Amino acid sequence: MMTKKAYHNPVLVQESVDGLHIDPSGTYVDVTFGGGGHSRAILDRLGPRGKLMAFDQDKDALSNTIDDGRFVLINENFRFIKRFLRLHGIRQVNGILGDLGVSSHQFDEASRGFSTRFDGPLDMRMDQNHSVSAYTILNTYSEKQLTNILRTYGELRSAPKMARLIVNNRTPEIKTTQQLKDCIRPLLPAHREHKVMAQVYQAVRIEVNQELEALKEFLKQTETLICEGGRLSIISYHSLEDRLVKRYMRNGLFEGEPEKDMFGRTAVPFRKVHNLIVPSQEEIGSNNRARSAKLRVAEKL
Repeated sequence: MMTKKAYHNPVLVQESVDGLHIDPSGTYVDVTFGGGGHSRAILDRLGPRGKLMAFDQDKDALSNTIDDGRFVLINENFRFIKRFLRLHGIRQVNGILGDLGVSSHQFDEASRGFSTRFDGPLDMRMDQNHSVSAYTILNTYSEKQLTNILRTYGELRSAPKMARLIVNNRTPEIKTTQQLKDCIRPLLPAHREHKVMAQVYQAVRIEVNQELEALKEFLKQTETLICEGGRLSIISYHSLEDRLVKRYMRNGLFEGEPEKDMFGRTAVPFRKVHNLIVPSQEEIGSNNRARSAKLRVAEKL
């Protein structure tokens, strides 16, 4: 059985949990449980009356559950946070923590298809009950659809050419990560091959898991879930996620600006607690996954 340490090496644990400003008697939510590193740090600061609810849509994470009467792990996507908290009799919480992106376990398991390091099936599903996989997208999406996701989610300038290569070379099928790489090899510069492949994987993974839509649905629910003075602490790993988190914490919207009243004032749900936090060089040295992490914390008004 995989150890908790091997499952996932959590990022910015101290800083993200500090950001919650824990009330020992409060109720908190870790919406990306994974290996449980952040959850354990929260539980360490809770008293006997405190409570921690955790979410993870990946069934593999269930093996890491914590034997603690104050803890409940829910095997669901955090986009359904309000619904499942209500099923447990919870309508408001003191704080929510999220560590977005892919866990170390998902990257390290070749059979999950998340990593460019291995040859494996084109899967990339965080919820393995989901019917749509990377295989589905790469073998059934139109050239126009593929261009859109590669450009929008992968921020690839070569998206149209890459989509055309995929469509022209998927007869009979593209089944493995290596076949995908071979298919688009003409567009992989030798000095940037790994970076471009990472952008392709990011684009397909976001589409498979509807990550940005789920993030927006989740964030909108925090406005009523978090009590006055409660905190929202979110770690993101790429600009698409971070932009949504930053804009929502700033004005409660994902685009545009909030409306002003007749006195020129705006009503926003959160206020920024401090400036952007990034990992120290020491943490990056011991955990390479931390290199692109960005932590933002906001307080409910």
